[in-house]
Amino acid sequence: MTRKSHKVVGVDTVFKALSDPTRRSLLDELFREDGQTLSALEARFEMTRFGVMKHLALLEEAGLVVTRRRGREKLHFLNPVPIRLVHDRWVSKYAEPWVAGLSDLKQRLESPMEKCYEIYIRTTPERLWEAITDGEIRRKYRFGVGGDTVAEAGSRFEMRHPAADGLLGEGENVEVDPPRRLVQTMVALWSDEVKREGTSRVTWEIEPVGDSCRLIVTHDEMREGASGELYGGWPMILSGLKTWLETGEPLTTPGSLRYT
Repeated sequence: MTRKSHKVVGVDTVFKALSDPTRRSLLDELFREDGQTLSALEARFEMTRFGVMKHLALLEEAGLVVTRRRGREKLHFLNPVPIRLVHDRWVSKYAEPWVAGLSDLKQRLESPMEKCYEIYIRTTPERLWEAITDGEIRRKYRFGVGGDTVAEAGSRFEMRHPAADGLLGEGENVEVDPPRRLVQTMVALWSDEVKREGTSRVTWEIEPVGDSCRLIVTHDEMREGASGELYGGWPMILSGLKTWLETGEPLTTPGSLRYT
């Protein structure tokens, strides 16, 4: 179960969270080892448990940390999507000296085998579900990669691109519960490196929040040390999904246009 206050996070909140060196150090710790408990994080800082909790709460408020319950434990995961959104809004426009540091931080947070991503999108659950499950709509925000529209549980799907000679991926729709939850297995086929990674799992969870939706994507069942190529594109994919649903336009940062 994931918990977070129900509000749409703004850029100012993200910058405020990143302005404190202790909070940046907490992100560094989660980059080093994702999915840590409060006790594990507390042991690495010379401050009270309450102090660590306060900093983690601010990182959660900014969307930079996502929590999940596993039995009695509460695990903390990095969520690089806000960094991606800041990057898309500012880094692609300006070439100031501080940009290099922000871009480096973005790359570090997008690196390490469960990965959780969270984003708020101003849309309805039904429209978000359609954008996730319709093969042709997916092309608009997923590097031009489309494929089969999601059918019932147990059905197969394929990932295709007009310029590719063969399939870029395939898998099974394990759980289909519109417009709330979609669980898929995935075998990536777009390079020799990802082919060696075998089967992983992607879970999409939609929660309505006011006039928006909270979307959590969990990519798990990856081997320890899995290639970043397998999961590193999620922040840009989710940024593209948000941009398309809220503006009707595709994301136009250089990386998002790489395969179009």
